[in-house]
Amino acid sequence: MDDEFKLRLEQRLEQLEKCVALLERNLDRVAAGQRRSSLRSLWRRPPMWTFEQYPPRLLNLATFAPAPSVDASAPRIAMVTPSYNHAQYLGATIESIVSQNYPNLHYHVQDGASIDGTLELLKGRGDSISWRSEPDKGQSSAINLGFAGVDSEIMAYLNSDDMLLPGTLAYVAHYFMTHPHVDIVYGHRVFVDRDGLEVGRAVLPPHDGQALQYADYIPQETMFWRKRVWDKIGPIDENFHYAMDWDFILRAQAAGFKFVRVPRFLACFRIHDAQKTASTYAVGVREMGVLRRRVLGFDPTHMQIRRAIAPYLAKQLAYHYAHKLRLLRY
Repeated sequence: MDDEFKLRLEQRLEQLEKCVALLERNLDRVAAGQRRSSLRSLWRRPPMWTFEQYPPRLLNLATFAPAPSVDASAPRIAMVTPSYNHAQYLGATIESIVSQNYPNLHYHVQDGASIDGTLELLKGRGDSISWRSEPDKGQSSAINLGFAGVDSEIMAYLNSDDMLLPGTLAYVAHYFMTHPHVDIVYGHRVFVDRDGLEVGRAVLPPHDGQALQYADYIPQETMFWRKRVWDKIGPIDENFHYAMDWDFILRAQAAGFKFVRVPRFLACFRIHDAQKTASTYAVGVREMGVLRRRVLGFDPTHMQIRRAIAPYLAKQLAYHYAHKLRLLRY
């Protein structure tokens, strides 16, 4: 091998080494960019509002803590399920409530004259639940109709595609009995798909009344309140068709009622193509604007909203990953 050939070979190897080094630096930049992009994505769409977080898996009910025992003297709970053409999911919703065997429960399904087999499903339940099927003016109207004339100490409504987790009613009743100063409770939620398979979880930090004025982060399907709240602030406002729960929550907060986020998963929120949350989002944007103007006195920009809820979102990220790493267990 002559000297000229060796020189050319060394020069070529040097060029290749420089190319490899450049490629490595570019890969590092790409990885760093992906990490930053991932963090930005998390900030734009926090876990509590990211429904599909991982591939569908069986919902393992054995992983949830057992509920405290309650006897026949437990406070009376009234629950209403507003429903319209949701026979596909309604059976699971009903079963998630009645299977808890809570000793002092009034459960009513208020159906809006469905034509999809809901009536046959309800009739098949016999006398195990109360129900009516008649035209109404929408979800808010159905909830109010369902609660009309019902006497109870604790109230809640569960939509016809969501489900309670086992032990929720006993846990909530026990919490209210041992915390008489608390008026409204809510908890963590599980996201499930149309087949009831788990696809995500939302682990929430403690209640933040300031952030609540800018964004509704309370999972409605996990929320229970004392009847004294309903008696004072009135029923669900039927002028709202999307943000009726946030309106109710804000009115309760303005009236001085005490909220607590309890340390337990209470219910499942179902994700599916036909759910109202997705199909009427434009209506929701308008109604949420109405509520922000009413509570804040002005119409905040998107950036003002993000800044106002930033501390809460940071806490939610911390709670989410603490639970994911099993540092927090519920």
